Amino acid sequence: MERKVILSARDVVVKFRVRDRVLTAIRKVSLDLYEGETLAIVGESGSGKTVLTKTFTGMLESNGFIAEGKIFFEDQDLVQIKNNKTWEKIRGSKIATVFQDPMSSLNPIRTIGTQITEVIIKHQKKNSKEAREIAIDLMDKVGIPNAADRFNEYPFQYSGGMRQRIVIAIALACRPKILICDEPTTALDVTIQAQILELIKNLQKEFGFTTIYITHDLGVVANVAQRVAVMYAGQIVEYGTSHEIFYSPKHPYTWALLSSLPQLGIKGEKLYSIPGTPPSLFYEVKGDAFAQRNPYAMNIDFEEEPPFFMITESHFAKTWLQDPRAPKVELPSAIRDLHATIVKIYGKEGV
Repeated sequence: MERKVILSARDVVVKFRVRDRVLTAIRKVSLDLYEGETLAIVGESGSGKTVLTKTFTGMLESNGFIAEGKIFFEDQDLVQIKNNKTWEKIRGSKIATVFQDPMSSLNPIRTIGTQITEVIIKHQKKNSKEAREIAIDLMDKVGIPNAADRFNEYPFQYSGGMRQRIVIAIALACRPKILICDEPTTALDVTIQAQILELIKNLQKEFGFTTIYITHDLGVVANVAQRVAVMYAGQIVEYGTSHEIFYSPKHPYTWALLSSLPQLGIKGEKLYSIPGTPPSLFYEVKGDAFAQRNPYAMNIDFEEEPPFFMITESHFAKTWLQDPRAPKVELPSAIRDLHATIVKIYGKEGV
């Protein structure tokens, strides 16, 4: 059965005016999002993950703008929307975002209940009584114990994990078609992280929305994402199914991200970290943006930007190592048998 594309970005370029300079944060990114799937966008801080998804909701900072490209959603090019009134019909109601810090997303001087009901009243056109019933039901669904009793409490009376559940409830109150989760578990401990990821997974099955995860940690999405897009220096450099990215990665940057997973650390040995820093995006990038940090870089990596090479029908990598003329390179030892390592750690297949 053919999958339906719910959102399609084509050759998107995003720039920011910073004093008298221009920074190109997103460089010709194309991406298809399929209805009902979970897509993870991964990469280091500053790679462009959040900026890219902000273009889907019209939430770029005031000094940012889409310089080129198109973003199609429901037969509409989002790039052409210029006023906030039109964005309000999409933002929240059709494409909602869960941010990483729930305290910055919640109003500390308003009760939890009023913050959920105002969204229901606005987007679902319910009266106050109906909105309260729906809000308490949502609180139940996201795992808030004694929801009716806690309806009138304030954010400071909730733990970090419970506040994140409330932020998810508010996002779902709009009945969105796409839910963007921007580092939703970063501020939480490992146990609560797993609970939040499982919660979103179960809610997706119930409500049928499409999910985008933004994260710097490939390990976080190992068991929840069907597809993964790896971003570096404002570009997607590799994308494929989770199984392909974890067990058959092709880009040296993906190798580096996987090698630096804390789960792969060996007691007494230094944990791998990626040497160097990403290039400045105030300047035009020549060749492969990862070349300076890539121990497998060839001369051409410093001269010409690589195209996307097709590995399978669902797997593409933007690296000259996939050119038929390139030398054959073995995977780094840390991830050479990642499948067996994951089974050993988790006692199951993982991805």
